[in-house]
Amino acid sequence: MLERQRRKNTTDVTFVLPGGDPPGPVSVVGTFNGWQPGAHVLEPRPDGMRAVTVALPARATHSFRYLAAGDYWFDEAAADGHDGANSRLNT
Repeated sequence: MLERQRRKNTTDVTFVLPGGDPPGPVSVVGTFNGWQPGAHVLEPRPDGMRAVTVALPARATHSFRYLAAGDYWFDEAAADGHDGANSRLNT
């Protein structure tokens, strides 16, 4: 799930996943962090979900995927589209 808060020149995007599915640590990697695993790790929230918020430039398109333990890559079902194997997000 993606939560968005538009600002003047950025959009705060919160990437949200269930607390234990998939198990273990999960990070969001994409064009906005140089595809660097571990740069944006999802953390537990009080509602049982886990999430991370990233401020992204407004009026841009970003490609991303999730990376879980065991080198398990997966996409976001609520993405704005897909670019090959990657999820796509428009801010």
